[in-house]
Amino acid sequence: MNNYQRLSGLALSVTFSVFAAVMLFPIGLTLVSSMMSEAEISQNYDLIGKMVDTANGGKDAFLNLKLLPDWLTFEQYAQVLILSPKFLSMFWNSAGLVLPIVIGQTLVGSLAAYAFAKLRFPGRDKLFFVYLMTMLMPFQVTLVPNYLVIDMLGLMNRSSAIVLPGIFGAFGVFMMRQFMAHIPYALTEAAKIDGAGQFTIFMRVILPLAKPGLAALAVLLFVDYWNMIEQPLIFLQDAVKQPLSLYLAQINQSARGVGFAASTLYMTPMVLLFLYAESYFVEGIQHSGIKG
Repeated sequence: MNNYQRLSGLALSVTFSVFAAVMLFPIGLTLVSSMMSEAEISQNYDLIGKMVDTANGGKDAFLNLKLLPDWLTFEQYAQVLILSPKFLSMFWNSAGLVLPIVIGQTLVGSLAAYAFAKLRFPGRDKLFFVYLMTMLMPFQVTLVPNYLVIDMLGLMNRSSAIVLPGIFGAFGVFMMRQFMAHIPYALTEAAKIDGAGQFTIFMRVILPLAKPGLAALAVLLFVDYWNMIEQPLIFLQDAVKQPLSLYLAQINQSARGVGFAASTLYMTPMVLLFLYAESYFVEGIQHSGIKG
């Protein structure tokens, strides 16, 4: 390795480190601020300031940003987890909505993806194109027909109004089809020669090889539906049934410490899930061909 390659590698490492620090800074600041007292937070984030008479030696008051609290306190966490039952209630609402969607769409998506990737039948590619078209349309475009269908089925203000459309979402089919397309046909043909049926091939050949794709899909689905706003806001009018993603917007300006603590707890499941499935996630994204 010559000097130019070493300098290029060092420059890339420094650049990526800077980008990583910039991306992680808001998360770290949120975590630190969640362990500050309310008075210290008010002082720390006083962006307005007051004009003081400069003739008397005064000066403008600007942002006094501290990266470490003067005194550690967990009062905000106690208020969120113990004194405010609403947070835990909405947390379990989110879990009750997200987990069935993740499990259901992973199962349905993998079955449909196997058909699109490994089975040959008339109109296969055209039908898959229809799936892609439904995935490309944003939620706002299909909002009115979805609302009418859900209302006609009598599912309004029920969790099934969000769970059922989520289970049959097109993204899981698309991602798993792209992943399974990279599995060689020779493996399935060898299983057929040994007398295996389609279900046996799917369960014993395809699924074990598709574990990275399933893990990546589960992570992406969890993050997407954990952060959903429009669906519960429209289809769940009863505040008791709404998920945690709507909780942060209801925190008052005077309770910024509670907001930081709630934000930290809110993003903890996503961070832990990503760290647990990081290797599978990276491998699944690489083999699925998804960019960006």
